[in-house]
Amino acid sequence: MVAPLSDRPVARVIPPQPVAAAATMLLFTAVLYLSEAIDQFTPLDLDDDGIRPWSLDGLDGILWSPLLHGGWGHLFTNTLPFLVFGFLAMAGGIRQWLLVTAMIWIIGGAGVWLTGGSSINSHIGASGVIFGWLAFLLARGFFARSGRQIALAAVLLFLWGGLLWGVLPGQADISWQAHLFGALAGILAARVVARPARRAPRSLPGAS
Repeated sequence: MVAPLSDRPVARVIPPQPVAAAATMLLFTAVLYLSEAIDQFTPLDLDDDGIRPWSLDGLDGILWSPLLHGGWGHLFTNTLPFLVFGFLAMAGGIRQWLLVTAMIWIIGGAGVWLTGGSSINSHIGASGVIFGWLAFLLARGFFARSGRQIALAAVLLFLWGGLLWGVLPGQADISWQAHLFGALAGILAARVVARPARRAPRSLPGAS
């Protein structure tokens, strides 16, 4: 039997509701700017609430770290890839995006907490989530065997492939651990969400 067209998984590259997806990302980005404004213009010093490796007090930093940045320059640098990758990662719908983002957020943060070392007192920034979304977008098409998604991955690799060097140790004040574990979590998320597409029924020769 040939599976009805409505039952076949669609390997999308653009969110099914692009306006809602764009609005979601703009709202999410506004939260980042609000967090930085609170940190800059109040005595709360939110940057201390990041991930502090091997510290029980710093364990809850896994939840807050991606929302915090070390100044406006840090946030400005992250804004464009955050918007673009987050928007494109919604191609599978909002529920899939929430699952993917949660996996990157928690698994990536846990990896930083376990391996962050002592060179950085408090790991902050959305770059771990950004690397996770980028790795998800690069790997998803290969797991789902989707030509369109692989083509999108090639474009992203051409435009932003240089970011991937950030998974290697470099500058002392850059959390390469967040980049590495965010990317690994993104690949794992791609493997998880692409599984149903790979197992979709295929038509047999002569079947009707």
